[in-house]
Amino acid sequence: MANLHKLPTWNPDERLVCVVESPRGSKAKFKYDPELKVFTLNRSLILGVVYPYDWGFIPSTMASDGDPLDVMIFHDVPTYPGVVMACDAIGALLVTQKKSNGKVGREPNHRIFAIPAGSEREHENTDARELPKRVRKELEQFFVAAAALANKDIEVVDWVGPDEAEELVKEGQKRWKKTPDVADDRLER
Repeated sequence: MANLHKLPTWNPDERLVCVVESPRGSKAKFKYDPELKVFTLNRSLILGVVYPYDWGFIPSTMASDGDPLDVMIFHDVPTYPGVVMACDAIGALLVTQKKSNGKVGREPNHRIFAIPAGSEREHENTDARELPKRVRKELEQFFVAAAALANKDIEVVDWVGPDEAEELVKEGQKRWKKTPDVADDRLER
């Protein structure tokens, strides 16, 4: 299996490449391990909480916490860990959390929202800020609840649209390209 973290960020049609880790309805958070090239159980969600949509990452990006950028794929059917989808960004939920590795302070750990290319049911969702207010509030509460026992102390900042989401992805690409792993890979080619 290829290292899914190193897939391209954009496909030839300029759509986001998204990798599913935890499918819609999952009560567990799975995480891709690039060294083992498998999905591992990260943790169980608290009782009563399930992923409302497929959850995963955008390859060849890096968030402030050192992981690839998070993405929630907004569609009505669950897939499976490891499924790769071409998607369109519809926005992002800006959040902060406690810094990782026991450091003092907070760091951003935004959640990108995307819809699969060619989606028949979600094609009208082009801007996450235009989702019904109740849906946005429930998604905010999902992220707070999902991280409740992970010592992350999630704080919601704001919702942004597709242009801002794509800028977050481009920033994540730049951050990823500066990592030593990527520089080593380029030297090997």
